Amino acid sequence: MSTKTKPRRRSPGEGGVFEYKTAAGKTRYGIKFTLTLEDGTKKPILRRKGPNGEIWETRKDAQKAVRDALGKVDKKEWIDPSTQPTGEYLDTWAAGLRLGDSTVASYKKNIRLHLKPYLGNIPLASLTTAKIDALYRTLETKGRRNGKGELVGAGLAKRTVRYIHTILRAALQAAVNAEPALLGKNPADKANPPTAKEAKPPEMHPWTAGQLRTFLDWSKDHSHLHVAWWVLAMTGMRRGELLALRWRDIDLDAGTIRIRRSVGLIRVKGEKVRIQEGDTKTNKPRVVDIDDVTVAKLRALKRERGGLALLLARDDALVFGDAEGQHRHPERFSRGFKDQLKRCEKHLTEQERDTLPEIRLHDLRHTHATLLLASGKPIKVVSERLGHASATVTPTVYAHVLPGNQRDAADSFAALVAEA
Repeated sequence: MSTKTKPRRRSPGEGGVFEYKTAAGKTRYGIKFTLTLEDGTKKPILRRKGPNGEIWETRKDAQKAVRDALGKVDKKEWIDPSTQPTGEYLDTWAAGLRLGDSTVASYKKNIRLHLKPYLGNIPLASLTTAKIDALYRTLETKGRRNGKGELVGAGLAKRTVRYIHTILRAALQAAVNAEPALLGKNPADKANPPTAKEAKPPEMHPWTAGQLRTFLDWSKDHSHLHVAWWVLAMTGMRRGELLALRWRDIDLDAGTIRIRRSVGLIRVKGEKVRIQEGDTKTNKPRVVDIDDVTVAKLRALKRERGGLALLLARDDALVFGDAEGQHRHPERFSRGFKDQLKRCEKHLTEQERDTLPEIRLHDLRHTHATLLLASGKPIKVVSERLGHASATVTPTVYAHVLPGNQRDAADSFAALVAEA
């Protein structure tokens, strides 16, 4: 004769519901139960909110919550919500990241300036989706701060707010995945940061071939960095890649440049800004072919550098280093381009000046891509020169300049109808 095993009956005090009044006089319910720790000791648990900040307005809701909690205790899935302040947790998380120095520095800067001032004192377990959404709206309207952390009365770009969301979401997911877990679920998962469409990158302003020629012709006789501007325009290289280029990376006989590294700035509060060399943006080296004129300009530059000091023309020397052979400061390099462009405009006639719009240094890269795609060069070839992570990135970024076959399609369709 078989007998059914009766479910274990919990003892009084092991789990229950209690009633309390809020400051506004509203009736709310909380849960309480006893947790047995690994060393056998008993720990009373009392909660007025769920793991994600939910409140229980009826006794029935609270009874269900305590049953769910006790079920998790039995399965060893109970998470004792963390009372650690969110700011303290974010600092600890960032300190343990195994990412590039520039990435970690960027994460820490955004945590310091944009997350801790608003979420820093909130217990990690009390962080809710609603609080996170409120933060994003604040950042968009009046969240811009200077390097000292002072508000300057303007909002952050939507792209920046979306980047901050990426950081926060990753940090909170680490709290969910921790052992033991600090959160039951990630409150940033259902948050509403600016969409990818809203957070589009700054509008590009490429030059035409004629405009590029105007500037390069002027810089040949007026700019000591003429070859740098020329190589950027002729290869589509990123700024950091150019500044990390060494003579051993260039095969002047074969007419190729091997792009293997990039230079960036590392900013850590309280420390001097560092210029650091690392991998390219996609962590993948690439080889780009260069034309004969570019080869000739690089040969002449190498002779010129070697004339100043032999060490500046050695294989391991930087091609576009400063007079001491050190890395140029990337931001000063960009400002130098703007200054050169303004000087160029002063030497142009009024008519020429009107036809040469001011652009950013990065727009030389866009100019390279735009002119190649508009001339019908294969997307795969252009993608390889630019060093995009995938060939699918290129048509997405430059869809507006890709040549189409609208006329051919219209004529073909009309011919089909006529022949029918």
